[in-house]
Amino acid sequence: MTAPADDLTETAVRFTEAAAAAVPHALSEPALMTAPGRFFNRELSWLNFNERVLEESENPRHPLLERLRFLSISGNNLDEFLMVRVAGLAGQVRRQIEEISIDGRTPAQQLAAVHEEVLRLESDQQDIWCELRELLAARGLYVAGDGSSAHDGAYQLNTAQDRWLRDYFQERILPVITPQAIDPAHPFPFIPNAGMGIMLSLTRITDGAPMMEMVVIPSALPRFIRLGVPGAAGEAVYISIEDAIWRNAELIFPGFSVEGHGVFRVLRDSDIEIEEEAEDLVRSFRTAIQQRRRGMVIVLQLAGDFDPEAEQLLRDHLRLDHAIVIKSRGLIGMAGLSGVVDEDRPELKFEPYAPRYPERVREHDGDIFAAIREKDIVIHHPYETFEVVVDFLRQAAADPDVVAIKQTLYRAGKQSAVIAALIAAAENGKSVTAVVELKARFDEEQNLHWASQLERAGVQVIYGFVDWKTHAKVSMVVRRESDATGGDTYRTYCHFGTGNYHPFTARIYTDLSFFTAEPAMGRDAGKLFNFITGYVEPRRTALLAIAPISLRTRLYGCIDREIANAKAGKAAQIWGKLNSLTDPELIDRLYEAGQAGVEVRLVIRGICCLRPGVPGLSENIRVKSIIGRFLEHSRIWAFAAGNPLPNARARVFTSSADGMTRNLDRRVELLVPIRNRTVHDQVLDQVMMANLLDTEQSWWLSADGSYARAEKGEVPFNLHRYFMTNPSLSGRGASLGSGSKVPKLALRRPRR
Repeated sequence: MTAPADDLTETAVRFTEAAAAAVPHALSEPALMTAPGRFFNRELSWLNFNERVLEESENPRHPLLERLRFLSISGNNLDEFLMVRVAGLAGQVRRQIEEISIDGRTPAQQLAAVHEEVLRLESDQQDIWCELRELLAARGLYVAGDGSSAHDGAYQLNTAQDRWLRDYFQERILPVITPQAIDPAHPFPFIPNAGMGIMLSLTRITDGAPMMEMVVIPSALPRFIRLGVPGAAGEAVYISIEDAIWRNAELIFPGFSVEGHGVFRVLRDSDIEIEEEAEDLVRSFRTAIQQRRRGMVIVLQLAGDFDPEAEQLLRDHLRLDHAIVIKSRGLIGMAGLSGVVDEDRPELKFEPYAPRYPERVREHDGDIFAAIREKDIVIHHPYETFEVVVDFLRQAAADPDVVAIKQTLYRAGKQSAVIAALIAAAENGKSVTAVVELKARFDEEQNLHWASQLERAGVQVIYGFVDWKTHAKVSMVVRRESDATGGDTYRTYCHFGTGNYHPFTARIYTDLSFFTAEPAMGRDAGKLFNFITGYVEPRRTALLAIAPISLRTRLYGCIDREIANAKAGKAAQIWGKLNSLTDPELIDRLYEAGQAGVEVRLVIRGICCLRPGVPGLSENIRVKSIIGRFLEHSRIWAFAAGNPLPNARARVFTSSADGMTRNLDRRVELLVPIRNRTVHDQVLDQVMMANLLDTEQSWWLSADGSYARAEKGEVPFNLHRYFMTNPSLSGRGASLGSGSKVPKLALRRPRR
């Protein structure tokens, strides 16, 4: 149960007790005071994060299909990790690169540790899948078989279902698949990245001759098939594509008996490298995407009673150099379970949530520019709809007084209203510039498509830097307006986001959209675009800090001021909310702050290489991770500036950047100061405070690297539920809790 607003004082007190209880005090070895002992390993920290995601699939508070969704997300996360991070480590080992990680490990040592953790995580996924499948069956939702030849009999198809599946197979699967004999007369078939296949041991009925065949499963086929014939009492029944194929193998191989089969899956190196001197960036990316499909094999996953000869054939032909071989006890490709999650069973899912439209914009009859002119606005996604961002661009496209639009695009989705608005603006005669980032991993093809569409409509498309990703989220609209004397002037309206211009992820990621017409912000945004499009590095900016030019310096300056305040006996605190924290220099700066007496409270959802709670090193630093219904994605920094947080004079920033070296030194990012009083209070007193107060979805990081669930206490607090059930933050600017702030005692130093 979520704590009522009137009870937030008691919740705040319990927060301090939970923080104190969560931090062990036994780790004080001198080795932790020096490199590399003061850092956690990045890759193992990521695996720890995915383990927390997986544990949500065991959370009995979640509806059953939402638990299955967490299992699917965990599988997808692990796939991407293997295709990128583990592929990178394997590449270093192959090339004999001995670059030492910040925690003092060689690539080979990291790869060995990762192998062990991946196998353990995969085994946990199998256990949870078995449990969830039984629970789903108890609710009338069955998944027949798991792709292995040893059928566990959890659900047996009846005659009508068997007939339906046979007809479906003949009509929709058999024409698509291509069986291939595995012998010296046939070349070994190519297995694409994330490709699945079935190896079948056959015997010719006429003479008993053995044969080995492979069926590569085309990606166009659905991962799970919902049977058109329900079970008894109308139960829904699904079957995996690999199960459907082997059940009907006699239709593929008439005249043969199937002696056995095994399912396999391949993951390949999916990182893309582009030479800095590439003359045609688009052509280079198209080539690199093609090469990615044929990257080195990183993982071979086997399921079922795999014939040793068939396994050896795969090992020989796939050239498993430093690859992980996973022998699964059941289902492979957990990400595919998202197809079952789509089943229309509302009672097994979270209650639907409809985001609110900002009251402030409604008060101006939907005129977003008028609302921004009145006062800066912050929109809190997904509680407040992303449509306001789309409407900002739609109105700009249709407004005859708008003369120019400039937009960064990192990930825009497959059906993007943002792209449509930019195209409409160009067709309406506006000057439109779009910075399309081709290096957005796994979205490269989609971004190439959008770039082509935009160019055809007359948009000036820029691809930014070859060696830096443009990760900043900025939309800039220049509008002709009347000044105080009745003459023409130009006003710049800006949107700065912590998340992507992606309508789908905006429904499940928590992010902040900040709208402003402050002239200095507009001038700085213009300098940012000139930097990206013309490589004109701004010598100075009035308000915005830009990576890789000044963002790191600005952060360090804020941290150093807190250190100075602590040494002067003033209140000194730092609150931070990030997705990841891995940069050793930034971590060391935070260690320095903690040692000086600055209280540091961090909400780091994913990777965290900082080791908190170590006496003499980081006893003043607390770190928590929040995993829940929505993906915490917004980046926020707050610095006390001489008074206990939260306070009206604190320095507050939103950002597109995480605390990673790549964000600070190798990407174009923004750190945006929040100066408007109302927005300042909303970001600090509401969003940041609620993240720190959450108990129902929080995990505390200990000095030994383990995470423990926060104690919920007598009055638990769930920040996602709170923002779903309270009025719009951007409407009137009320602080957290019935119009009054949460008491500052909420974040005092935890009692020992």
